[in-house]
Amino acid sequence: MTMALAILFGCIVGFALGLTGGGGGIFAVPLLVYGLGVPPSEAVGISLAAVGGTAISGALPRLLRNEVELRTGLFFAIAGMLGAPIGSYLSKKLPGDVLLTLFAFLMFVVAYRMWQKAKPSTGPKPACEPDADRSACQRTESGELILTSRCARLLLLIGLATGVLSGLFGVGGGFVIVPALVLFSGMHIHRAIATSLFVIVLISASGAFSHFISGKDFPVMLTLEFLVGGFLGMWLGGLLSKRLNGATLQKVFATAVILVALFVIVKSTLL
Repeated sequence: MTMALAILFGCIVGFALGLTGGGGGIFAVPLLVYGLGVPPSEAVGISLAAVGGTAISGALPRLLRNEVELRTGLFFAIAGMLGAPIGSYLSKKLPGDVLLTLFAFLMFVVAYRMWQKAKPSTGPKPACEPDADRSACQRTESGELILTSRCARLLLLIGLATGVLSGLFGVGGGFVIVPALVLFSGMHIHRAIATSLFVIVLISASGAFSHFISGKDFPVMLTLEFLVGGFLGMWLGGLLSKRLNGATLQKVFATAVILVALFVIVKSTLL
């Protein structure tokens, strides 16, 4: 029964990743804690390993199809890998109920931002919003990123913050990476999803390694069962994402995130 649940939950995580390029960790931690009874601190390590491993199955084919923007992704990944151990250290200093409450609050913020970005537009999305500082990150007419020093600093800072969140909450960071790539670097949503999966693999690997060397329990079989479901979910999510436009994807995901956040709050207050 436990194996079936682990595979099912892994499928949900993989489906979220394949559909939106993020959100796997947001679902993985609550599913592990409340669905399988895994302690919150242990769930973080399993989530990082499962999300990162699942993301590989989505990142590799997209990388081969040249859908990943490697240079921008590496900026995020390098900074994120530096931030993940910081988040991992902080997670050990916080009680489980506090960690879950902060996690739920973060999900509300993410859902709100994603819904706001899903508002329909009448034309192509500009590289920068009208009220944004256009000197940060811009693109050529062909869509290539103009990597100025200011833009590089911005990408590194956001990547660092993503890594801290990854290590702290056991998430791959895709729910931050995708909106950040679209808003701050002017990347198209579908390309941002592909690049996000590439970044998630590297950041999750860093966070999982940090948890592993810290001496925390790391159930290998449970992680593998989660991965089996994750691979299937990634494939299904990828198929559906091709049939839905970006705005619809973001609204569906934002709604799901709010529901999970409410569930976490209710369960944590009843513990």
